[in-house]
Amino acid sequence: MNPTQRVPVGASAESRVAVTPELTVGHGVPGMPLVYGTPFMIWLMEVASYNAAAPHLAQGWVSVGTEVNVKHLAATPVGRTVTATSIITAVSEREIRFAVRAHDGVRLIGEGVHVRAPVELARFERRMREKE
Repeated sequence: MNPTQRVPVGASAESRVAVTPELTVGHGVPGMPLVYGTPFMIWLMEVASYNAAAPHLAQGWVSVGTEVNVKHLAATPVGRTVTATSIITAVSEREIRFAVRAHDGVRLIGEGVHVRAPVELARFERRMREKE
């Protein structure tokens, strides 16, 4: 069975978050500015990518992130809303590739590529319990 059989190239999704002090690099690293942190931008891109693929995967399957290659292009202050957009650019039985971008309402703040792999959720969870 090919779990990605119905995943269309061109499908897209967005994810948004308001930047709070807790989402800034300065929150976790004393002396750094209170600007949106790169790990949070990547997370938002992952959420958008998950949402672009999820409705099209075979029942009982989800996708997990396997690769991230993005550039953080500009700083975003507290109070702005960041929107991540993800578009499926390629699909195979083993992976789904996405073009990802993030915008803060004023400018493009990030862009790159994200890759996710389809996994059968029950099997994945069983394997994780075995590793405990």
